[in-house]
Amino acid sequence: MSAGSDILLQVEGLEAGYAEIKALLGIDIELRRGQIVTLLGANGAGKTTTLKTISGLVRATRGTIRLMGEDITGTPAHQIARMGLVHVPEGRHILRGLTVQENLELGAFAERSAETRRRQMDEVFDLFPILKERRKQDGSLLSGGEQQMLAMGRALMQKPKVLLLDEPSMGLAPKLVTETMKIVKRLNEAGTSILLVEQNARVALRLADYGYVLETGRIRMENTAEKLREDSSIIEAYLGE
Repeated sequence: MSAGSDILLQVEGLEAGYAEIKALLGIDIELRRGQIVTLLGANGAGKTTTLKTISGLVRATRGTIRLMGEDITGTPAHQIARMGLVHVPEGRHILRGLTVQENLELGAFAERSAETRRRQMDEVFDLFPILKERRKQDGSLLSGGEQQMLAMGRALMQKPKVLLLDEPSMGLAPKLVTETMKIVKRLNEAGTSILLVEQNARVALRLADYGYVLETGRIRMENTAEKLREDSSIIEAYLGE
């Protein structure tokens, strides 16, 4: 994809890893305004590391990450979140002992205006009515599907321009997977650009505009989601479906 003013997130030559293990071996990714872009690949391909490196949780050893044209490589995670890029990690990470409402309030840590925080809370409750019903309950005691809604709602409290979603359907029943993906689509239609890691490749490719296939830290293929969806060899060779 060529450069342009509509590129919100641009990753070039990104390398990262853990201790002596290199997980990313030089990847290039673009996310344009209004898009859903999905990262696909087998376990260990580097998908989660890509999101963690972009959001500042893992340090890049080489390459650049630009958010709305600004180089954020090496910027601390909390500053990246303030700049409008918010990460919903795999596993949800709901804080035990805090109510649903308190978990949501933590998502707005950078917002000083109480009125803005209330307005954001109302928007989240409009999107996820069950969270309003459960607002006084311990967030860690919610069902898996409700916890995923809470994790996404907490991220939305920041009003992100770019949302990184890591395995939002993991552990959910098929009906809840469908509902979760409908919500992801609604968020996108409301103006949030999304970089999605999703274990269910068919679901991800139906939702996304563009896709990258990762294999052992490298991008082996990229194309429109429609083209990838039509290529049965991609599904079989890289995604194990």
